[in-house]
Amino acid sequence: MKPTVEPGAAALHPVEREPGMLVRPGADRRLAVEHWLLSAHPAPEQARLEWQEQKVALLPLGTLFSAVRIPGRLVFAAAGTAEFGEVDAFLDDALDGGPVICDPRGLRYYALVPVRVPITWRQAADEWRATAAVELLGCGTYLGVPRVTEVDFDPWACVSYWCVPMSTALCAPLRVARLITAGQHVMAEEQ
Repeated sequence: MKPTVEPGAAALHPVEREPGMLVRPGADRRLAVEHWLLSAHPAPEQARLEWQEQKVALLPLGTLFSAVRIPGRLVFAAAGTAEFGEVDAFLDDALDGGPVICDPRGLRYYALVPVRVPITWRQAADEWRATAAVELLGCGTYLGVPRVTEVDFDPWACVSYWCVPMSTALCAPLRVARLITAGQHVMAEEQ
C-alpha cells in the first residue's frame, strides 16, 4: 500500500478556534474519511488504485454503511430545481450535511445511511420502490464511490461526485424519508 503522507512530514496539529473547541484541518478530515471508506473494502489497496485511475471505486455496502438510491427527478422535484449546484446546496441543508453521491450520468443520488436501514425500513422501501423508484441498497451490493476530493460537478466528465461531501456522520434515515416524501408530494401535484 502506498503511503499517504511523505516520510518525515509532520502531522497537522488541531487548530484551537474557541476555548475548549478543537477544529481539525480539512486535510485531516479528508484523510480520515478516505481511510474509513477504504476500510469497507476487503482489498483497500485495490479501491485506492481504482480512485487513482478512475476517480471512482466500487465499495461493498452493508458493512460500514448502506445507501438509498433516489432518482434525480424526485430530488429535482423536492429541490424545485435541476441546477446541480442548487440541488447540491438543497441536499446539504435537507440532509443536515449527511453524505450524498451524485451520479450525473444516470441522474441518481445516493444518500449514505447507517448499515441497518435496508432492514429496518423494509416496509417503506417496498412502497418507495413501487411509487418512486427509490431503492435501499445494502449487503450484496457495490456502490461506485468517488474519491473524497471529487466534490464538484464536471459537466464534461459526467463522473460521480460528492454533492454533499462525507464528513463525520451518515444521513439520518428520517431526513432521507422526509426528502423522498417531499419529492413524491411535489411530483403528485405536478400531474
